Amino acid sequence: VQLQASGGGFVQPGGSLRLSCVASENILSVNSMSWYRQRPGSSRELVATIYSDRKTYYEDVGKGRFTISRDNDKNTIYLQMDNLKPEDTAVYYCRMRNTWGQGTLVTVSS
Repeated sequence: VQLQASGGGFVQPGGSLRLSCVASENILSVNSMSWYRQRPGSSRELVATIYSDRKTYYEDVGKGRFTISRDNDKNTIYLQMDNLKPEDTAVYYCRMRNTWGQGTLVTVSS
């Protein structure tokens, strides 16, 4: 399986971005898919997970500001990020089982 992440970019504080991650295979039966991020100088950290029943889990970094969703018909998961802060600057990765996407860079700066 391959994962293709996209949607990163440059945004001012308070702005929004939506990340997408497209899988090369059907995700209908995939139990969970996640978004991680790696900030400069830090290790990779979990941001959010979505399960096959569409239940979600968020680490504190994304609670109240980020929304993870999935579209099984498009084999895609999303991460809607609102009210972005400079500390959200990171490379964001999607993960399915033991496969990682290539990462998409999000830069939040004024």
